[in-house]
Amino acid sequence: MQHSRRRLLNAVMGMGVLAAESLLLTTAKGQRSSPQPIPSPHAPKQGYPPGLDGPDLTSDSDKKAVDPRKQQEIRADIQKLYDLASELRQEVGTSDLNATLPVSIIKKAQQIEKLAKHIKESSKG
Repeated sequence: MQHSRRRLLNAVMGMGVLAAESLLLTTAKGQRSSPQPIPSPHAPKQGYPPGLDGPDLTSDSDKKAVDPRKQQEIRADIQKLYDLASELRQEVGTSDLNATLPVSIIKKAQQIEKLAKHIKESSKG
């Protein structure tokens, strides 16, 4: 048991002496290398949040401004969509759905769908 303790003590002392020697050698040369820090993966990116590098070029008022002509077109399309949906509702109410579905109802539903997609795309900008 004493032999293993003695070996452990010698090994630790030897490592301490080697560490002290390397420390003295690096300070004597004046070239002490410091480890480079590793950037954290959670660290914010350079220039983030926007505005750190300078003022933001786009203002909020420009983003929210809506072209009045486009707004009128959207309103007209919505009114047309409402009219088509009302017509479809009347046709469905008067037709017998237990038989085959009339072609006019299918075409009107396709028109409504197409107009709704057009309104959606034009309102996105």
